[in-house]
Amino acid sequence: MVPRSGTHNPIDTRNSLGGVDEIWCDESGYEGEKLIDSTTPAFAHAAVQLDEAVAAELLLELRARIRSPASAYRASHLLREKNRAVLRWFLSSSPIAGHGTVFVLDKTEWVVGRLATLLDLDPERTERSPYVLAAANDMLRGKDRPGVVDEFFRVSGLSEGRERAELFRSWLLADPVLNSVLDPLIPALEAAAKRWGPVTVVHDRQIMLPPRRIDQLRELTGGLITGVRLLPLEEHPRIQLADMLAGTVRWLVEHPDDAGLRALADPYLL
Repeated sequence: MVPRSGTHNPIDTRNSLGGVDEIWCDESGYEGEKLIDSTTPAFAHAAVQLDEAVAAELLLELRARIRSPASAYRASHLLREKNRAVLRWFLSSSPIAGHGTVFVLDKTEWVVGRLATLLDLDPERTERSPYVLAAANDMLRGKDRPGVVDEFFRVSGLSEGRERAELFRSWLLADPVLNSVLDPLIPALEAAAKRWGPVTVVHDRQIMLPPRRIDQLRELTGGLITGVRLLPLEEHPRIQLADMLAGTVRWLVEHPDDAGLRALADPYLL
C-alpha cells in the first residue's frame, strides 16, 4: 500500500536552479480554441512532480481501491459516487498531495476578457448572451471563417471597434499557431513554469504543441520551460496521474455545492 502523505518522501528531483528537472502534465476539458458551447465550462491543466516508482505504486493502490477492470484509470473513476472515499484519499492523503498543481480557467470569462482587451471594453459590462459569446469566440479563434467580424458586430449591436477587429483577424490568420489569444494551454503552461521552473515539461501527446509553439513557450517564460517532451499517457503513470488530477480538480471547481469536496481542490490551484 502507498504510504500516506507525510510518511513518504518522494525522491527529490530539484535542479541546481531551484526548480525541478521535469513536470508531468495533462489537461482536462480541452477543446483548443473552442471555448463557448464546449463540453465543459472550465479548462484545467495539471502538473505533477513525483518519482516514477512512487507514481506506479500509487496507480496500483488506486486500482486496488477502485477495483475497475479499465486498462487506464481516468478522473471519471474517482468521481463516481461509490469512490468518493478514494477521491478524498487521493487528493488529501496520497503521495500526490503537495506534489501537483492545477491551473483552472473559466472558458466564458476567458473569452470575455480577450474580447474586452481587443475592443477596449469593460469586462463587467460586456454582453454575455449565448449568441454574442459564440460570435466572439468565432472572431477570436484562428480559423479562417469569412464573415465572423460582421457576424459579431451584428449580434452584439456594437458600433465601434470594427476596424480594430478586422486588423486583429488579419494578424491572427497570418500565424494562427503563434498569434493565438484564446488557447488556454499557453497560460496554463506559463503558470506551471512559474511555479516549477526552470523545468522540462513532459506532456501527453498534444498536436497543439508543435516545435514552433514550444520555442514560443521558452521565450514567453524567459527560459523557465527548458524543453517539452510528448509521450503517450497509457505508458507513463505520471501522465495518467496528471490527467486524473486535472479532471478531478476541474470537476470540483465546476461543482462547488459540496463544500467538503470542493475544499479538496484548493491546495492544488495556481
